[in-house]
Amino acid sequence: MIYTQHPSAIVDDGAQIGEGSRIWHFVHVCAGARIGKGVSLGQNVFVGNKVVIGDGCKIQNNVSVYDNVTLEDGVFCGPSMVFTNVYNPRALIERKSEYRTTLIRKGATLGANCTIVCGTTVGEYAFVGAGAVVNKDIPSFALMVGVPARQIGWMSRFGERLSLPLQGSGMAVCEHTQERYELKDGICSLSH
Repeated sequence: MIYTQHPSAIVDDGAQIGEGSRIWHFVHVCAGARIGKGVSLGQNVFVGNKVVIGDGCKIQNNVSVYDNVTLEDGVFCGPSMVFTNVYNPRALIERKSEYRTTLIRKGATLGANCTIVCGTTVGEYAFVGAGAVVNKDIPSFALMVGVPARQIGWMSRFGERLSLPLQGSGMAVCEHTQERYELKDGICSLSH
């Protein structure tokens, strides 16, 4: 076995799991799931059939990654955060044909107990604070908090708040990595 699996975990035949991944207590990975290298699935995690999880992701305890969710490389999912895949669920109405796709881009952080409403994209290295409810797309490097989530700043790849205005233009340097970031026309990016 190229990955580590706790005896209480269930990995259905057909699931693809990358080298060096760790699957902890009471996890269930469905047959169609594709999980990259070096992924950690904490206690009581569920991974659906139509799920893609990139390399190096960390999914903390009590997270369900439902069908139509894609996590790119290096995504952090905090404890008990929530994904959805149906926008207007009803117990008595079948809506599996209405699943909306959710995309979490490379390096994003989803804080503990936050909720990502289906059909949204969270940009690269965005940072969603604990308990926030994301109901619209989030730009790369954005720092989001609240219900519904609103942007209060920008974050570096290192996970450090940047001294940039919310709108307009500006330059900032991450104190730990010395990487330079540029804000131009409301879009934050690494400066080369």
